[in-house]
Amino acid sequence: MELVGQEEYRVRAGELARAYEGVRFEDVHRDVVAFLPGAGARVLDVGAGSGRDAAALAGRGYRVVAVEPTDALREVARRLHPEPAIEWVDSALPGVDGVSGPFALVLLSAVWMHLDPAERGVGMARLRELVEPAGRVVITLRHGPPPAGRRMFEVSGDETVALAAEHGLVPVHRGSHPDRMGRAEVSWTVLVFER
Repeated sequence: MELVGQEEYRVRAGELARAYEGVRFEDVHRDVVAFLPGAGARVLDVGAGSGRDAAALAGRGYRVVAVEPTDALREVARRLHPEPAIEWVDSALPGVDGVSGPFALVLLSAVWMHLDPAERGVGMARLRELVEPAGRVVITLRHGPPPAGRRMFEVSGDETVALAAEHGLVPVHRGSHPDRMGRAEVSWTVLVFER
């Protein structure tokens, strides 16, 4: 299910996976760890990339469905993280076709900025369907110039919180931090919502 604008992810899959794997889950998501569900829960990682987050979540005792639309990245991720607790799925937002909820946690790390405004509306409705009552949705928003060849749109925390509210998702955490990969021109907003 290769998406428009994702050619660079396919061409540079190995290089990108090495970069993603060079930063630990606990460092990237340090302000999200407190919001993780109890062990054994079912978790959805949308835009799983190299599989770093899916593997870390599986290591914490979760059953993980890892969605990655770029074939080359998904194959690298499967090779790097062959954990039996991870189910790899070829799908993507906004529809996340072929995936059935409910999930205690839905993680979108560095994904939301790839959706245009219309897709974000459809995507948020779908996230609400996928998360269980009292479950949580984590969305990290990238701010800064997009790398050449990648389809990205400007998106704000305020816009995302307002859109989530339209779909019954209430913010329980909002934070920000500099880029964990050391890119001075990039920063992040971290949002945690509860259904």
